[in-house]
Amino acid sequence: MKNIQAPDYKRIYSDIVKKKLPHKEENCRNILSKDKLEILDVINLNKILFGTQSCNQKYKAYDERAIKEILAYQKEHKLNNKELAKVFSLSRNTVARWKKDLISGRPYCETVVHK
Repeated sequence: MKNIQAPDYKRIYSDIVKKKLPHKEENCRNILSKDKLEILDVINLNKILFGTQSCNQKYKAYDERAIKEILAYQKEHKLNNKELAKVFSLSRNTVARWKKDLISGRPYCETVVHK
């Protein structure tokens, strides 16, 4: 089976900032200074660069690690499913399914959210 390599988000977003949105470079510097960008970093960059609503957010994919980070964020900030869903532009049913799958120990495949 062929290994699928993840996109180099750091290079992609660095290029976007340099070429298209240089006035937002200061806001993105902390995130882009990391060695490797995680899914939550990409979500934050999208919010900074394109605002909360961007047209390329219709289909989002989350791996198991990102799901665990999002659920940890919920616990840390004491949010209910509806509040967490609003923060990350998800369906509250998706959040509930993730929690159910995590409790049951069901293995994750890459989760795609259609909005």
